[in-house]
Amino acid sequence: MKGKKIGFVYITPWLIGFAVLTIWPIVSSFYYAMTDYSLARVGQTPEFLGIENYIKLFNDPSFIDSLKATFIYTIFTVPLQLGFALFVAFILNFKLKAINFYRTAYYIPSILGGNIAVGVLWRSMFQPQGLVNTFLGTFGIQPIEWLSTPTGAMIVLIILKVWQFGSSMLIFLAALKEIPKDLYESASLDGASKLTQFLKITVPLITPTVFFNLIMQLNNAFQEFNGPYIVTGKGPLNSTYLASMFIYDKAFKEFDMGYASAASWVLFAIIVGVTAILFASQRKWVYYSDGGGK
Repeated sequence: MKGKKIGFVYITPWLIGFAVLTIWPIVSSFYYAMTDYSLARVGQTPEFLGIENYIKLFNDPSFIDSLKATFIYTIFTVPLQLGFALFVAFILNFKLKAINFYRTAYYIPSILGGNIAVGVLWRSMFQPQGLVNTFLGTFGIQPIEWLSTPTGAMIVLIILKVWQFGSSMLIFLAALKEIPKDLYESASLDGASKLTQFLKITVPLITPTVFFNLIMQLNNAFQEFNGPYIVTGKGPLNSTYLASMFIYDKAFKEFDMGYASAASWVLFAIIVGVTAILFASQRKWVYYSDGGGK
């Protein structure tokens, strides 16, 4: 019993931080989402509006466009990032010289990807006279206005997100190392090609890891902010104006905290809905060694 009390004392600072910095903001935002509450009106009691903020949101073209941009961004970045991460993990799973150096090098972008300096660097790279166009010019390709067109701006953001594949890659690599080698040896004796082994052995056995990475990267993509905000801003014709940027603008530029809170809860509901659909679907395609799932 004494040990339990001591343990509780040790976790008290975390519990206080969790209550103050997580639970309280969530409860507060849920309340403010149903009020007219502005940070600019200090001392004013929020006016209760019910669901008016939500009705207003779905009649707001800017918010609808931000959701469309967010879905486009997510639909393209997540599969490309996971596919590239799995490809690199598969290569790094072989016994190569200086393999630890390569693993570290490929992981670094995941650490630096959300950095402000990297965002500024990325934006300069895709300027008309930037590094990317200079490189393409060596092949006779005319400079591309990457950040001046809706499609070009979105492509730049997608490339930036895919470049941050390191965390998913390490998780895939750990999963690949857990696959028993004798399965590949048996398949080779039966005449299975490398492609067949990958499709029939590797992919099914790492589907739990694919599922985990899919959930994590979907959640990250829906909430992406730093890269898009620094590199393209709203983008041409609001093409890269993501939902997270819409929430930020309403809360900290226009100080309409009630409206921003409502938008954040809509985004939260979308993330929960997509996650729930994926969890429901895992029974059809995720293989668990204990018999769960597929």
